[in-house]
Amino acid sequence: MASTVLTLFGFAAAFSFFGDNQNMSVPELVCPAGNLPSLKTAVDNGADWVYMGLKDETNARNFAGLNFDARSASEGLRYAHAAGAKMLLAINTFPQGQAAPRWQRAIDDAAGFGIDAVILADAGLMKYAAERHPQLRLHLSVQTSATNYEAINFYHERFGIARAVLPRVLSLAQVADVIKNTPVPIEVFGFGSLCVMVEGRCALSSYVTGESPNTRGVCSPAKAVRWEKHGDILDAKLNGVLIDRFAAGENAGYPTLCKGRFDVDDETYYAIEEPSSLNAMALLPELANIGVAAIKIEGRQRSPAYVAAVTRIWRAAIDSYATHPERFSIQPDWASGLARVAEGQQHTLGAYHRKWK
Repeated sequence: MASTVLTLFGFAAAFSFFGDNQNMSVPELVCPAGNLPSLKTAVDNGADWVYMGLKDETNARNFAGLNFDARSASEGLRYAHAAGAKMLLAINTFPQGQAAPRWQRAIDDAAGFGIDAVILADAGLMKYAAERHPQLRLHLSVQTSATNYEAINFYHERFGIARAVLPRVLSLAQVADVIKNTPVPIEVFGFGSLCVMVEGRCALSSYVTGESPNTRGVCSPAKAVRWEKHGDILDAKLNGVLIDRFAAGENAGYPTLCKGRFDVDDETYYAIEEPSSLNAMALLPELANIGVAAIKIEGRQRSPAYVAAVTRIWRAAIDSYATHPERFSIQPDWASGLARVAEGQQHTLGAYHRKWK
């Protein structure tokens, strides 16, 4: 895997026309926390920001056994601030009908906690937050699907958005165009799972489970997942639908509909999306040169060990780049460390290097 990462670094040189070191910024590092141990691990390993969610449908990682209640959120905020880090609360799903007060209460709680910023997707909630808690910093969630600067500027002008997280469907040229045309600092994903859908517009999972990450916070709820062993074969099912079948010794990933294998024209393969992690470390110099304000690590559903490894490696890489930008290179131990925790043990530059752009 190390050779794969080093080969991908060649793409960074290809995009050198975006800027030079005179325009260099050093992106902040934004890391996931699915629970209090992960939050503390992220802070201890150098996160500038840590993002988390509450134990309900108001956040897009609403998995059983994860997330925060009022007590753990307060403890996490205290721990982060003591180390000089900041904490984000993701309220990044879309309230339905009469359920809106639950989402509004989450915003009220965030303001009461003294949270550093909330990540919002719904325009109605942004209006509520801006009017009720004008001192509360608002970040535009990737779930908003704002893929152009006009959309981001709209949210900035209407609701005072202080940062925007871009969906993982833009090429590097498109990211640069957004940054050039908005006063809003831009955050992009640097590492973690990919999705075939534009964030905030996923309708695929609800066809099988009746639940959507846009409203319930999870595309494959644990209650719908079943593993069935048939000799040396392991079947992964979602609400009774066969999503994947693994041979003996084959790595078995958590079943999601977009990353299943399907029979298409007498072939069985990942027809929609192959399990793979985004790894944009090779593009760190270009992301800095075009003015990216922050790099986000995906993985609130992952373990504290994952959070520790990815945070530590990205912290080392960003610090190395900040010290000697002209000599930045990916170290072998960084490459191998990220390869070990990549989904499917493989990774990609995703949309950042799309040749058609």
